[in-house]
Amino acid sequence: MKQLIFLVGVLMGTVASADEWRGFMSAEYRGFTSSPLDNDQHRSYVSLAVEPEYDHAWDSHRQSITIKPFYRWDQQDNARSHADVRELFWSYAKDRFELYLGVCKVFWGVTESQHLVDVINQIDLVENPDGEDKLGQPMLSTTLLTESGAIQFYLMPYFRERTFPGEEGRLRSFPRVETDEAAAYEDKKKRNHHDWAIRWSTQLGNWDVGLSHFYGTNREPRLLPAINDRGEAVLLPFYELMRQTGLDVQGAVGAWLLKLEMIARKSKIDEFVAATTGFEYTFYNVYEHGLDVGVVLEYLYDDRGDVANSYFEDDIMLGVRLTANDVQGTEFLLAMIQDRTDKARSFSLEASRRLTDYIKLVVEGRAFAGLATTDPMYSFRQDDYLQLGLNYYF
Repeated sequence: MKQLIFLVGVLMGTVASADEWRGFMSAEYRGFTSSPLDNDQHRSYVSLAVEPEYDHAWDSHRQSITIKPFYRWDQQDNARSHADVRELFWSYAKDRFELYLGVCKVFWGVTESQHLVDVINQIDLVENPDGEDKLGQPMLSTTLLTESGAIQFYLMPYFRERTFPGEEGRLRSFPRVETDEAAAYEDKKKRNHHDWAIRWSTQLGNWDVGLSHFYGTNREPRLLPAINDRGEAVLLPFYELMRQTGLDVQGAVGAWLLKLEMIARKSKIDEFVAATTGFEYTFYNVYEHGLDVGVVLEYLYDDRGDVANSYFEDDIMLGVRLTANDVQGTEFLLAMIQDRTDKARSFSLEASRRLTDYIKLVVEGRAFAGLATTDPMYSFRQDDYLQLGLNYYF
């Protein structure tokens, strides 16, 4: 990783004189409403982050290079103070063919509550517990545009392990995940197993359809109990090989946006089907004040039931999205996920508003209620928090 960061610095210094930068810097405060379960943890966390981006095109825009490094410093959690290369790739495009080589970010998915089909990039869990932030993935990728849709192929020669909060971090498991010792792998090549994926996507009228297949190292590790070198009870990540076939569908019907994500996954340990489906209905220009109000309802299902390696196996998500359509770009999303078999509930808040042309206020929050001792989220029972961030865009 140090060598890769050095390479990014060299490339930046080479091209900075030709083109302009863009990106953002942020200052963030995360405050928790309750005392932590572990005395090593804290009630408040301050952090700073920077993510510049550079794009340079030539050959009549057929070729380009993209560079996007990332760094965060966290006041308390050493594991959250980390650097990553989000993107560092060369691309070539001509006619109906595209080629990408380097470190890339790829997103698949349409639902709001979770993205079952999104298996290319590893989750950067220390960034945000919602799993939306991803690590850059080394790959060779091709896209062929045909009359029936786009066919994309991915070859990934190197695996990225998931990041986890450290001893002083919050929203972590008890016992905590050990990050100082080597993770275990099913395949003897470990990180060097060659993963691959293929995806076909098309548009059928108002419907977007994607069909994908992945074979390689599961981005979601199993956490196995162990004793570390200091004699502490910890969890060690174990990464198995798996095959996953995924389907994602999204259709616009008037004010309705219908969504479906479904996967069938198979490994030596288990075989299961999971799905998330639902809709978003939008009331436009409410009271003729330019305000759009969206109601989101989704159902989350995993046929493994209570033994699922997932937080959600039989849950309903209900959310309200407000879009002000003002010059400040004000947006607001409040959501609740309710387990259908018990009283477990989780709440999330996401809001943002531009204060100036270059500064945006970002608010996030999470809360938990009714968690049983057998619930996978039971470790978070005292981790309700509110997060305030100021982002400066350049």
